[in-house]
Order: sequence, then structure tokens, then C-alpha cells
Amino acid sequence: MEYNVTSVTQINYRQYYTRQAYTYYYRNEVMKMSEERIPKRSEVPEQFKWALEDIYATDEKWAEDLQKLKAMPERIASFKGRLSESADTLYDFMQLSDEISVLCDSLGNYAQRRSDEDTANAKYQGFIGQLMNAYVAVNSAGSFETPEIISIEEDKLQKFYEDKPELKLYKRALDKLRRKKAHILSEAEEKILALTGEMGQSPENIYSMFSDADLRFPDAVDKDGKAHQVTHGSYIPLVQSEDRVLRKSAFESMYGTFDKFKNTCAATLSAQIKAVNFYAKARRYDSSLEAALDGTEVPVSVYKNLIEAVHDNMHYMYDYVALRKKLLGVDELHFYDLYTPVVPDADMKITFEEAKETVLKALAPMGEDYLAILKEGFENRWIDVYENEGKTSGAYSAGARVHPYVLLNHKDTLNCMFTLAHEMGHAIHSYLSNKNQPVVYSDYVIFVAEVASTCNEALLMQYLLKNTEDKKQRAYLINYFLEQFRTTLYRQTMFAEFELKINEMVAAGESLTAEGLNELYGELNKLYFGDGIVLDDEIKLEWARIPHFYYDYYVYQYATGYSAAIALSQRILKYGEPAVKDYIGFLKGGCSTDPISLLKGAGVDMATTQPINEALAMFGELVKEMEEAMAE
Repeated sequence: MEYNVTSVTQINYRQYYTRQAYTYYYRNEVMKMSEERIPKRSEVPEQFKWALEDIYATDEKWAEDLQKLKAMPERIASFKGRLSESADTLYDFMQLSDEISVLCDSLGNYAQRRSDEDTANAKYQGFIGQLMNAYVAVNSAGSFETPEIISIEEDKLQKFYEDKPELKLYKRALDKLRRKKAHILSEAEEKILALTGEMGQSPENIYSMFSDADLRFPDAVDKDGKAHQVTHGSYIPLVQSEDRVLRKSAFESMYGTFDKFKNTCAATLSAQIKAVNFYAKARRYDSSLEAALDGTEVPVSVYKNLIEAVHDNMHYMYDYVALRKKLLGVDELHFYDLYTPVVPDADMKITFEEAKETVLKALAPMGEDYLAILKEGFENRWIDVYENEGKTSGAYSAGARVHPYVLLNHKDTLNCMFTLAHEMGHAIHSYLSNKNQPVVYSDYVIFVAEVASTCNEALLMQYLLKNTEDKKQRAYLINYFLEQFRTTLYRQTMFAEFELKINEMVAAGESLTAEGLNELYGELNKLYFGDGIVLDDEIKLEWARIPHFYYDYYVYQYATGYSAAIALSQRILKYGEPAVKDYIGFLKGGCSTDPISLLKGAGVDMATTQPINEALAMFGELVKEMEEAMAE
């Protein structure tokens, strides 16, 4: 998730990634300590923290640049009423847009990354607040931009390109803006919408503070009565445990806590969906889905085709649920049984150093140039590795212009190794786009971002399967691969369908209540997992802990990206250098053309359901292979 500033008035507020002896000490001492408590930020050794000083050496340097941003509204205002007067004026304005984009990138990355280190740190929350106020002022000052650019007559604009060839650099950006003419409002209306930016971001900010900074969960208890701290970062490792008592306890701790705040969560999510629908209506879109996808140049049919294709292949998931129940040997399969490995005694403990080494080997088919960037990231503190008190949960990559940053909460698991490969896929995509595209086209949309990350995961899995002779470990890896399909293609599509339905409910004037959201979420879990699993009451509350529902039709791109990545990884392994060349060209492409065209250039057509159907067919074959392997 990255700041994406394509023009002065189009700031996207969401900030959408040693020494061996010391590493060994830290892992064994601090990680052992984390069973009792999560370390403070100050206790984490420097080499496991990202190098934010590469952006600003001090907070004071950040404050100096903030003052520069605060001065931008005056510079922007000097262009008001003048964008159509000459090619030089329009070019100068677009150059100013680039300047603001670079400035916002540095300011936003530093403030957000510092805040994510410890979300309870009021200082950096203040930084974000100050920056948000400056964003709003910039957007408000530039409210004339879009109406003025759209009003330029086509003949006149063509003459501008002839008069100043340098302006042709911005032709795609200008064309993209001008094609939205039907959704652009008057200057006064645009100014009002710009002023609502911070207010529109409030539901997500409130949820983030509630979930990451304020919410606390009771300890989970294992079969021996030992307590285990439950956090967003520790939850998945806990439900992956072989100890079913611990899994159930962690499950109940997580969702029992959210149940106590279900009405607050429902009201917050309702506010988010209402805001999304308000902006869609204000801009005269037929739906919030159309508005969201129009921004990334993805046809609405791609979203709906995904849901339809998954529905058509639901029987593979039912087969997998039945196999999981059989292999676990339980009378009833519960949702807290979905994450634990079904292959006994084949769990893999993988240190961070081991994970880096394996990822380097697995990505060798990408070529030496790609590996050189990967090594640079590993060796120069692009990564914030371990969990600490108050640190943002999960993992992400942020494509700063100095170099990307990756946030992890590494736990020495196989999943964490895949997370490393995933986030470094994002990071190298950002790195190559920034290095090879001008500022105006250096950002890429999320639709293609998930391809770069998941392709790395697919290559890692193929490497592990190829180099594993032990039947038990191979079965374990196949199960892990199956889980990637389940959690990415099926589960994220379920999320996407849930998000579409709640947006349709709000658009139809219906209220989003905790009871209604629970009912809808329960029905979708029944559809996606079938009758082979007990529909636990707790799972009906899962919607309350998913931050992606605040990202405006974000999650479907995980599923489409996964499908494309499976196809591209197979192409790379099959055809070698020519396929790699096509793929690297895609990574360098930024947003220089629409995402469907970018992916076609890499070798996959996401305008069709073929990649999704083929990926799900592979899932079905893996289920069969798993069943046969475990029967031996």
C-alpha cells in the first residue's frame, strides 16, 4: 500500500514492506521472551529495524519538508484559471504535480512507517494528523485542476503537444483524467469533495486505532494450562498449533473480544461503506464498485467474473474440507481447525536468516539482476523484521522513492518465509517501477501489485516441492499450497462477495447492523465451505477483524492476482529467459498503460476467466495428490 499521487488534486490518503551469531541470539532470547511478553520497540536490535533515516535523518528534517508542502497551496493557486492558456503553463503545472508527488512520498512514508513501529506513540500520530491537514489544503487548492483540464478543447490540446513536445510525457495521464469527464463536478463541488477527504478517511483511522492500539485479547490456554498471549500477530501461529485446545482457546479469545464490541465495529464499518457510496453517487457512478474499479481501469466484469468462476468451482473446496476432516481424524471440523497442518510432525521452523537464503535460491529463475535487488534489500535494512509492542500487525510493502520498506512480524514459520517472498515481490516491483518510469507513471495499481508478490510465492513453492524428497514433508508442502489457494483464491473472493453485498445493501437504503452482518457472513461461510464444517457462531464475527473492508474493493485483487501469478510462474519455469524478460518488462511498467494490457504483455489475459478456472483446476489436482499421498 503506497501513497499514489498522480496529480495535485488526486492524493490517495491510504498508505498502502547481520551477523549470524547476533541473529541467533536475538531469535533464541528475545523470541523466547515473547512467549511471556512482546518486546518493546527499544529492545529490538537495530539490524532488524528498517532504515527510515534513509528518508529523513531526523524528525526535524521531516518537519522542514512539511513546511514546504504547506507552502504548495499558494503555488498551486497561481495556476488557477490558466491551465488552458498555453502548453508551457500546462507543462509547468504537471511538473509541479510531480514535485508534490515526490514530496508527499517522503513525508507520508516517514510518518506512516514511524507510526506503524508503535501505533501507541502519540508523536507520530501527530505527524500523520499534520500531514493529513496539509494534504487537505493541497487538494482544496487544486480543486480547479480536473475541471480546467477537461474543458480544454481536443484540438487545442493537440496543438499544445505540437508546441511543446515535452508535454507528451503526460499525455496518458491527461487522457486518463479527461475520459472521466462524466464524473467530474464543477470547481466549487470539487473543492467541497476535496475538503471532505480527512472526514472520509475517519472510519478507517478509527478502526485502525481501535484494533491495533486499543484492543486487547485474553490469553489463550493450551492443554497443559499454560497461557499464551493473543495478539493480531500471534493469532495465526496459535491456530496453526497441533494443540486443539489451544486453537479453540485462541479462536474464542479473538472473536469473543470482537463480540463485545460488535456494535461499535458495525457502526464503524457502516460509516465506511456509506462514505464510499456517497463519493460514488457524488461523482455520478452507477455503483461504488464501478467507481472503485474505474480508478484502476479494471472492468466491472473482472470482479463479477471472479465470483462467478469461484462459485462454479466450489466443489473443489468441499472436497478439500472433507479431506481435512478425514486427515485430522475429528468427528466435527471447526473453523479453528482450518489452519493447523494436517501432516503430523512435519512442521518447519525457519529462522529469518534461513528464510532469506531459501528465498534467494527459489527466485534464481528470475535472473541475476532481480536477485541483486533482492540482496540489496536484505543487506541494507529495507525490512522491519519482528513484532514489538504496539507495532502494526500483519505485513506490507511500501514503495518509497529512496527504496522500498517492508514490514514483517516474523515468527520462524513456513508462512513467514512465504510472507517474506511475497512482500519482497511488492518491494522489487516498486523498485523497478520507480527506477524505470517517470514520476507520473511510477505507481502501479493494486490489481497488478498482487501478481508480483504472489508470483514469488508460487516460485518458492515450486522450488520447495522440487527439492523435497521426504514424502511427509512433500505432503506438508502440498497442504500449505492448498492453504494458499483456500485463503487467497476462495477466502478473498468470499471477502469480495461480502464487500459487494454490504455496499449493495447500503445503496438500497438498508442498515448495516451487527446482527445483519453476522447473518450475511455466516451464510457466505456456509456457501464457501459447505456442510463438511461446523458453522461456529464465532466465525460469523470475522468481518469485524478484517481491515481490508476499509480499503474500498481491495481484496478481490488478491484472488485475481493469485490466478495471474500461478499462470506467470508456470510460464517462467517452462520458457525461462524469454518469459522472464516479459515479466520484468511488466514489473518496470508502473502504470504506463492499463493493468489488463500490462498483464497481457507479461503473458496472461485477466479479461477472461481462464486463469481463474485453470488455477482452481490445479487446486483440485492438488487435493487429489494430497489424498493419494496420505493414503500411502
